[in-house]
Amino acid sequence: MKKIIYAMIPARYGSTRLQMKNLALINGQPMISYAINAAKESNIFDKVVVNSEHVVFEKIADRYGVDFYQRPSFLGSSEAKSDDVIANFMRKYNEADIVVWVNPTSPLQTCSEIQKVVKYFIDENLDSLITVENKQVHTLYDGNPVNYSPYENFSQTQDLKPVQPFVYSIMMWKSSVFLDEYQKNKHALFCGKFGTFAVDKMTGLIIKTKEDLVIIDSILKNKELFSKDIEYDKISHDK
Repeated sequence: MKKIIYAMIPARYGSTRLQMKNLALINGQPMISYAINAAKESNIFDKVVVNSEHVVFEKIADRYGVDFYQRPSFLGSSEAKSDDVIANFMRKYNEADIVVWVNPTSPLQTCSEIQKVVKYFIDENLDSLITVENKQVHTLYDGNPVNYSPYENFSQTQDLKPVQPFVYSIMMWKSSVFLDEYQKNKHALFCGKFGTFAVDKMTGLIIKTKEDLVIIDSILKNKELFSKDIEYDKISHDK
């Protein structure tokens, strides 16, 4: 039986590190529009819903042809927890078997990658998932080596076991499993059978600060550069 899958695009109005970041223009379009368009173009969602405490995002949702849900104002504060936002959304849209959090902070995520993440979730029969990025770098945590030994030859980066920082571009859950654990523990992001999916390096570019915004704006304004051949310095071999 086909699962009902909803995309939930969170849009808090009162962001702290970067004011009103979801409305900030990136290559002439509001940041949130990239997540909306990628979710729509993936063609895997039964419904795409912008979820915000502020009615201004209803106009954005209307502009891009998706639904809008105005969550309670207390779920728009900086103290609001993701678990509470998700549980509130699932109870509102209780017909959804799976809820997929499509994060506007990863505007370079493509519709095809969203398809792959959702397919992986279903194929692996997962209950919860968060996207990660594979990074092959020498890593410390609290001053201690994570993926290398200081008592051995210095490993080449390509030989290192990747560390996997969370990207959060996609988070998703089976609604019934999430709500059951939330009811018991008041938190459920890692409910049931948890898995991760490693996304593209571009998807891993997350907007949290003004500097992040400038970098991604520059990338989208110069996309044609990524299709150019690499040029090399013409060094003369003449003696």
